[in-house]
Parts: sequence; structure tokens; C-alpha cells
Amino acid sequence: MTARIALAILGLLVAESHAQPRRTVIAAGTLLDGRGGAVRNTRIVVEGSTIVAIDPGARPVDYDLRGAAVMPGWIDTHVHINWHFDEHGKSVAGGDPPDQAALYAAEDAWVTLQDGFTTVQSVGAAIDKPVRDRIERGLLPGPRILTSLRQIQNRSGDPEQLRALVRQTKTEGADVIKLFATSGLGAGGAQTMTDEQIQATCGEAKTVGLRAVVHAIGDAGARAAVLAGCTAIEHGTFLSDATLDLMAERGTYLDPNLLVLHNYLDNPPAFNFNEQTLQALRAAIEPTAATFGRARARRVKVVFGTDAVAGAHGRNAEEFVYRVTEAHEKPMDALISATSLSAESLGLGDRAGVVAPGFEADLVATAGNPLDDITSVRRVVFVMKGGRVYRNVPAISAAR
Repeated sequence: MTARIALAILGLLVAESHAQPRRTVIAAGTLLDGRGGAVRNTRIVVEGSTIVAIDPGARPVDYDLRGAAVMPGWIDTHVHINWHFDEHGKSVAGGDPPDQAALYAAEDAWVTLQDGFTTVQSVGAAIDKPVRDRIERGLLPGPRILTSLRQIQNRSGDPEQLRALVRQTKTEGADVIKLFATSGLGAGGAQTMTDEQIQATCGEAKTVGLRAVVHAIGDAGARAAVLAGCTAIEHGTFLSDATLDLMAERGTYLDPNLLVLHNYLDNPPAFNFNEQTLQALRAAIEPTAATFGRARARRVKVVFGTDAVAGAHGRNAEEFVYRVTEAHEKPMDALISATSLSAESLGLGDRAGVVAPGFEADLVATAGNPLDDITSVRRVVFVMKGGRVYRNVPAISAAR
């Protein structure tokens, strides 16, 4: 009997493995493809987890989004998926028992996916790994997570020790290396890691096949990171034009963030900042916004990160609004940053961030077109990741 049951189960598994992937047709009122293209009244055909066609005549329609703008699932290249508020409304960045930390991270992942973000890079904490892995296995709902597992700083060791730490981090399952080349805004953003430490960290990351993203507020630390061949500069609040020119020349990505500044300033008691730090945060908004224009003028690759911490998860899309209203970004530029360009920066440029045949079926739809009204990003009505629907508001999405 046991043998017959086992054979029956095996037969079902074999049959399932040979089953045709489910076909889904999505009607889009406006399709923004992630590369700058816009098409009216077309249909996206998905088989399994992959987009197989853009065909205005495909039928039958499974999801009617003719009253919405459909685009690639958004990508946030800088989050801290484990940060959360405790029962007293205070920010917590670590120290929870592992089971509690995993639950908080899973909650943050869920609300981030509901906000339209199908891929995030968390930079990063050890608890990211089990949450990432369970999402990848389909056991938890959430965005695709890439994580650094830890943050490397000037106190992490001498150059040889840093090389060893990079190799260890790779062995532990990290997708990326995160290092702090400078202090934070409140401390002035001066370079803290030596040039040799930065070179060792980014050099070893490249050797083992990992990208290296660098926290750099001030110009000196950022320039050292660019010269060391690091992949991306996070924040870049006080970059000089010369360093931006160097970034453009070397293809270094820039990830300036506005949401994080507002998130801190909107709720100061939660983060226990002193007045000096709050003043620094307020003062950073203008130069951060100005960096976008200076970087765009030099054709620096500007990606889309929010530095989402406690209070920002599930509100990641507010970064679009700040970029357009404060940094005067063109809506299309902001959308490309959050889709195809961010995918490219994460090494996912051949599978995510674009609505086209052969790409992952990661889609988000908004009530209203963000090209006409950037606040439309606040009205997410549909989210698909890897061909699975995680959000659908039919009464709104079908309106036309």
C-alpha cells in the first residue's frame, strides 16, 4: 500500500512538472515599459512567471486594468527590511530575538510588496537571509530580496581582515557587500575608512563576484570608493562635480535618497536624534535634491533607493513624489530609475525591470498615470510578482 501511494504521489509530481504554465492575460490602459516607452490599450500575456507577449488582441482577459497605468514592478535599491517600531513607537534596528526579528522583517516585506515594490536590496542584517530564502521558496509573500547580511566599517579590520570578511560574507550567502566609507549626516559625512580599506573591500567583492555599495555622504569618501571600483554610491549628499564626472566615466551608480530624510523629520521622537542631527537632516534636503540635477546633467546612472527604515516600509513610493516635487525629476526619469536602471544596477537587467517578452512577470498598476500626476504612485491597484497576483482592486482597476 505504501509503495502504491508513493508511486501515485510520484506520478502526480511528474505530471505537474510537465503541466503547461498557467496563461494570464492582462489588459492595460497604458503600458509603461520601464525603458521610456508608453503604449496605449494593449495586453500583456504571462505564462507561469514570465512575460511571453505584448499583444493587443490576446484573449480572454483575466485582469482588466484598462483604467490603470501598468508598469514593471518597482525596485528599491536601499532598504533596511528589519527596522521597525516597537510597542512604544521607538525605532528598532536590531537586537530582537530571532523569531521576533523574522516576523518584523516579514511584515515589512509584505507591506513593501503591497506598495508595488517587487524587488528590494536590504543593506543589511543577518535576519534578512531566512526571510529572503522563504520568500524565494514561496513560503512567505514579499518582494525579491537581495541582502548584504552585514555592514562593513572602518572598525571591521585592516585590509587583509576586510578581504577575509568579504569572503566570509559571500560564503554566508550575501548578494552584495555594503560598506561605510564615511560617517553619517549628523557626524558631518567625513571619510572614515582609509583608501586602502575601501580598495580591499571593493576589490575582494569583485574577486568573489559580488557588487559593493558604499555609504558615502561626503565627497572624499565617495571619490575614494569610485576610484576603488565600487559599484554604487549611496546618498552622495555632498558630491563635487568632479566626482560626479568620474562616476559617469566609470559607470558608477548613484543612489540619492529623499524619503529617509523626511521619514526621520516627520517623527523625531521615534529615532531619539539630538538637535544637531535634526538640523543636519533638515539641511541635507536641499543639497540632496540638487544632486539629482547635477548628476543627470553629467549622465550619471541614478537609481532608485529610499533608505527605508522604521516608518517608511510600505511608503517607499513616496520617494517618487519627493524626487519629482523637490528634485524636479521628470516623472519618466524617476520611473526608469525605479525599474530598468535599478534592475541593471542589481545585476538583474536581463530578467527584471522591463515589461517585455522574456522578462519576469513583475507588474504594478496605479489608478492614474504617474506621467501626468506623480501622486498616482500612492494609488496602487494591482501587484504581480513572478506571475502571482498579490494585490488586485478590481473596482478601481477596471474603471475607465
